[in-house]
Amino acid sequence: MKRVIVFLILIKFGMSLTCHRAEYQIGQECCPMCPLGTRVNKHCTEFPSISCLPCDSGTYMNEPTGRTECFRCRICASGSGLREKVSCSSTSNTLCEPEEGHFCKGPLEEGSCKASQRHRSCEQGQYIQQPGNAAADTQCSPCSEGTFSNGTVFVCQPHTLCEQNDKITIKEGTSDLDTECAEGNSNILVIVLVLVLAIVGAVIGAGVFIYKKYKKKKGVV
Repeated sequence: MKRVIVFLILIKFGMSLTCHRAEYQIGQECCPMCPLGTRVNKHCTEFPSISCLPCDSGTYMNEPTGRTECFRCRICASGSGLREKVSCSSTSNTLCEPEEGHFCKGPLEEGSCKASQRHRSCEQGQYIQQPGNAAADTQCSPCSEGTFSNGTVFVCQPHTLCEQNDKITIKEGTSDLDTECAEGNSNILVIVLVLVLAIVGAVIGAGVFIYKKYKKKKGVV
């Protein structure tokens, strides 16, 4: 008989306590968990049955619990490029998302963005291949030869062909600037040609004058 009693005592204190999935262990007792949105006020070992209280403002509990404190709600910090997507409730945490012009940097935490970064700006000579969104940064690509962009367009623009508009090219276009043209009508071309010929004639005339003067001086000597 004594051996049986000793055996039962060993079983009682030697076996670990296993509580039901809807219970939590406190000491050598299994207490029922408090429901979502609440916390334990008094354990069932201190009170005939468990006592639960609703989560305070700014806290939440998203699972049945044996905790005496609810979790603190996440804060989408002002000035961090984040804003509230879903406000915190007694049963769920705050969800943050990137502000306009930002994208989420790094993995999500329980569906919430932890940090954001401002979308990049494409440089001159590049075009926006893919605009940025909440999940990805802006993608930029260089303009192809014969086109240009100031970095704010989705398609690079072809350089102006001055000759097709009866104009003359002053400066060739680059990847970030268009071709510079000037009026090229016949009157201007004639004036330019006359000026060039006049300058050439003046240079030749001066050369002949100097040469004759030199020859004359040499003959006298």
